[in-house]
Amino acid sequence: MILTEKLSRLISLLPDKPGVYQMKDAGGKIIYIGKAKNLKKRVSQYFLRPQIGKVKAMVEHVDSFDIIVLRTDKEAFILEMNLIQTHHPRYNIMLMDDSHYPYIALKRHGDPYLKIARSDKDKHYFYFGPFPNSGYCYKTIDLLNKIYPTRKCRNIPKKPCLYYSMGQCLAPCLHKVEQQTLDGLYSSIKSFLSGDSEEVEGELKRKMEEASGKLDFERAGEIKKTLDSLHYVKSKQAVETTGDKTSRDVFAYAERDGYRSLAILTYRNGMLLGKACHVVPIFLEGPEQVADLLEQYYSSHPLPKEIVAGIPGLKERLEGEIEGAKVILPKEGRLLDALNIAELNARQGLDAHFSSARLEEDKEALLEELQNLLGLKETPIRIELFDNSHLQGSSPVGAMVCFLNGSPCKKMYRKFHLFEEDAGDDYHSMKEVVFRRYSRLAKENLPLPDLILADGGLPQVHATLEGLLASGVSIPVYGLYKNSKHQTEGLIDSKGKTYPLNPKSPLFFLLMRMQDEVHRFAISFHHQQRSKSMTSSLLDSIPGIGGKRKEILQSHYPSIDALLSSSVDELSQILPRKSAEALYRKLHGDPGLSLEREPH
Repeated sequence: MILTEKLSRLISLLPDKPGVYQMKDAGGKIIYIGKAKNLKKRVSQYFLRPQIGKVKAMVEHVDSFDIIVLRTDKEAFILEMNLIQTHHPRYNIMLMDDSHYPYIALKRHGDPYLKIARSDKDKHYFYFGPFPNSGYCYKTIDLLNKIYPTRKCRNIPKKPCLYYSMGQCLAPCLHKVEQQTLDGLYSSIKSFLSGDSEEVEGELKRKMEEASGKLDFERAGEIKKTLDSLHYVKSKQAVETTGDKTSRDVFAYAERDGYRSLAILTYRNGMLLGKACHVVPIFLEGPEQVADLLEQYYSSHPLPKEIVAGIPGLKERLEGEIEGAKVILPKEGRLLDALNIAELNARQGLDAHFSSARLEEDKEALLEELQNLLGLKETPIRIELFDNSHLQGSSPVGAMVCFLNGSPCKKMYRKFHLFEEDAGDDYHSMKEVVFRRYSRLAKENLPLPDLILADGGLPQVHATLEGLLASGVSIPVYGLYKNSKHQTEGLIDSKGKTYPLNPKSPLFFLLMRMQDEVHRFAISFHHQQRSKSMTSSLLDSIPGIGGKRKEILQSHYPSIDALLSSSVDELSQILPRKSAEALYRKLHGDPGLSLEREPH
């Protein structure tokens, strides 16, 4: 690149201090944010050394840069992450997968109360895990709540709830529970979550046999279901281990044709919980870029006791940057075997990328193609799409999805509850959602997207523009229009000019992925709301079902289908018998049906 007089002057003013730098294009837009131990050394090397690949492309767009001098590397890292997540610059490489393995949390003091937690930082709880997924945690907590009389209510009610009558709660709302009883309960739950379930399993088998001996087959069947749940929870243990109970993450990377693949193996309590692989463009030297990615990774993930990696120089870099990090470079044994598995996954990640993810590789070129097609001033790095969903005017909702660099950024998705009076009026619903979205961004002075895509053709484009006008912001808006066969055919602007797309082109497939995603998100949100609404309205007409019982029913039966599959006897465990029968009749549409229990 040609070093301009402006850049030469800015480089000459750089200090030998830590801080954050922001690269800007000719329009003043931030296109890259980075941090440095030494601002002068790091920033100047972009312009004074020959560059290739993504770095070369970024530098060619730089017109100026700003710096923020800080006292320490740690401060620089925190500010860098905050600025990236605010501005989402075009050339920043982020690990989009910011998911957290869940924990089961047990309240330390007072009545035993269980919940799912995404971190282990709250000192008011004991933590067990993390576990492979939240579904496993929910099943385990549900099982524990059936086996032990734990507290179910977040806030203690004024009178005992149904769980007390079912023998699943000690009713702290009714009387003070003795500390000795609480201590025994805590001990049993902690023992179970630590892997010792034999005593519980034996007690359940004894109760099941006792119920069978009394010919109470209904009770025996209920206990059998609990035993089955227990066996399921036990069977979900990971089979791959590192041979001990140490929590550790194992990292390795591989390179090919301008791309770097970083593989992560997550071990907790000796069990392999998961494998992840991130393929990113090469932006810095190997150890340097991997260290940056790991710092980013641990900004949103808990730090294990050990980090295992066979990367030269990484130990010194990470132990200086990440507080509490113990980095191991194994030479032999099981840790080396785990590292070899990570390296294999890194290479396979590259194979998958180049063999089946050409669309991923070409996203930047496709976005530039979209820019040229529509005549946009800037490449649409950040695109937001809207869709509304309702059924004959009921439970209307709006949804927005966001794509960064052609990939979905789910943490930026938004849901909107719409007014019932506008249900079925897609035009006003779109206007309302757009106004609410961008008036808030404008009020909070947050960055706006480069492009909005409305699904529904010209009317929805006009509705979107009205919403933008009311919110006081200006953003390019285009619609995805359909042909006479109701198939998406191309893009349309506010004046009705169409931009047909080749249905076999990569750009068409990219836009279809975006369109499918906003449909999926809107419909799934609508189904959730509709299910809640239908269940609530159904329960309103049943005598004996008030707010508390309605809440308990919805927690046990989250959908109409779940309620339909329940028997009167099952419902009677939660409701009075007459209310259970009335609900069953309402569900199955037979008001005259006799549901008296048959004698054994």
